[in-house]
Amino acid sequence: MEAGGLPPRWGAYARRLPSSLEDLKGPVAGEVELPLHVAWSGRRVYDVGQEDQRLVLYALLLAEAQRDDLERFVHRESLVSMWPRLRRLLGPHARREWERQLITPASR
Repeated sequence: MEAGGLPPRWGAYARRLPSSLEDLKGPVAGEVELPLHVAWSGRRVYDVGQEDQRLVLYALLLAEAQRDDLERFVHRESLVSMWPRLRRLLGPHARREWERQLITPASR
């Protein structure tokens, strides 16, 4: 195992996260088209102005995206406001890393 007791896969996941919520500069309205390396199967275009589409988009991004994708497509305030619902869509390791590194009680 890597430092911190995480299996290699989850250690790599933790390194993909932005260093700060302030780095999340995604749009709050309009459509986004995800690159193939994120949405390699299925839907690629989402309207972030529609909360249900934004929720699905963020769940996909948090599961599959690299740091630069997260910073480009995720909007900080939207993520924080949606976190109570979004966190239920994530696996336990992803949820734990986001809450350990970024989504603190002070940011909610």
